Amino acid sequence: MSSPVEIPFESLITIDRENKTPVYQQIARQIIISIQQGILRAGVKLPGSRTLAARLTVHRKTVVAAVNELDAQGWIEVIPDKGIFVSSRTTETYTTTLPLHSGTLPTYPGHTGFAFKQSMLLDRPVSLSPADLEFTDGLPDVRLAPLDKLSKAYASVLRRNNSRKHLGYSHVEGNEYFRDKLAIYLNDTRGLQPGTSNILTTRGIQMGIFLVSMLLLEPGDTVLVGDLSYYVANMIFQQAGAHIRSIPVDEHGISLEAVRKLCVTSKVRMLYITPHHHYPTTVTLSAERRIELLNLSAQYGFIILEDDYDYDFHYQSSPVLPLASADRSGMVVYIGSFCKALAPGLRCGYIVAPQNLIAELAKLRRIIDRQGDMVMEQALGEMLHEGEIRRHLKKAQKIYQARRDELCQLLHDNFQEHITFHTPPGGLAVWTEWTRNVNLLRISRECLRYNLHLPQTLLFQTGKLSAVRLGFGNMNEAEMNKAISILAEVTRRTGKD
Repeated sequence: MSSPVEIPFESLITIDRENKTPVYQQIARQIIISIQQGILRAGVKLPGSRTLAARLTVHRKTVVAAVNELDAQGWIEVIPDKGIFVSSRTTETYTTTLPLHSGTLPTYPGHTGFAFKQSMLLDRPVSLSPADLEFTDGLPDVRLAPLDKLSKAYASVLRRNNSRKHLGYSHVEGNEYFRDKLAIYLNDTRGLQPGTSNILTTRGIQMGIFLVSMLLLEPGDTVLVGDLSYYVANMIFQQAGAHIRSIPVDEHGISLEAVRKLCVTSKVRMLYITPHHHYPTTVTLSAERRIELLNLSAQYGFIILEDDYDYDFHYQSSPVLPLASADRSGMVVYIGSFCKALAPGLRCGYIVAPQNLIAELAKLRRIIDRQGDMVMEQALGEMLHEGEIRRHLKKAQKIYQARRDELCQLLHDNFQEHITFHTPPGGLAVWTEWTRNVNLLRISRECLRYNLHLPQTLLFQTGKLSAVRLGFGNMNEAEMNKAISILAEVTRRTGKD
């Protein structure tokens, strides 16, 4: 057995007095790491508590507490009248050894010891920044969210005598009460007529697209998307092995003539569309094209995946009803969420589809998310029933319309020589097309120096196009004026190639 004097515990154990972890736990954890890494071998005798306390300059009771922790976890053996030894039972499987006087403990492995599949398709990161000002992709202002109402509803659900039923396993499709109230809400606001069996709750739009893609797409299937389209959806389709074909988009939405031509020459499995406000250009698919698209879908047998990500915000007239409201052939899978209506961090979405598809999607959802947040769904269901969400949306819509108008006026006043745009009929973003000699990437980087984040995910600069999608929902009037002032100054000074 090794003598305790030979072991450099002063090098093995580093105590951080600023760390919130108790000192005795720091000592115990670092001894465990040394055992796992083979630095302390089976049978090694540890110093007595007084000796180790002196060497580590801590109180003896601290060392005793660390020893008790190690003993409780089975890492050491305390033999009466002999001392404390590293247990042979816990070190038999560890074969990695490091020099006894290495001075520092090994860090967590930086790479796996095994191979695994890596996907370049998923490399596009979420763009986050500590900047005070930010143009988003069209996110709402979380300061407007009815958090007081939601928190009261959530707390009320938990306080009730029957709260246990929301804390255990329940319907895989989601909270039944929520789905029932959601069905009524969708009927009143979107002209849909689903029952609870036609609804599957999700953690948002992206989860819905993922579930539908994993179930309905096979490698080699053709998926049609707009040119341009939502990059996250494109990544999901490609991850499923689908082949993406782009369809031209004009001021009335996607070109149905192009869709028809592709259907004649090849088998199309799915068409992904954001008809209310096409992503990213914000144009609305005309009523005439909606009817024709449904007819094409029934004729050629392709699925319509309808992503209605911001239906709740329409400013100039009554919104055009979703494609799913007129679907009589069971060809439309409708996806929506409350993430834009309330706040992005409140992950509550839904899929509406024929019952047989919902049942199969529920099986797939079960293996990645058993049932979602039943308490939150109950609270949202009660807010739907009491009309709180509708009242919030009515109030928020007026605010967002004023912010849209403010942004459009600022763009008109500050960027006439650089951009063209149309005031969007709804949504939380403005599509702006820039002159070709403007370097958008350089503008984005320079804005960050002035505490304004213009994410690269909002920039669309190709050989044929220079455009930026500017979200306005998250900024009030003062913030928007400051952001546009910075953007205008940066564009004037550094924008041109």
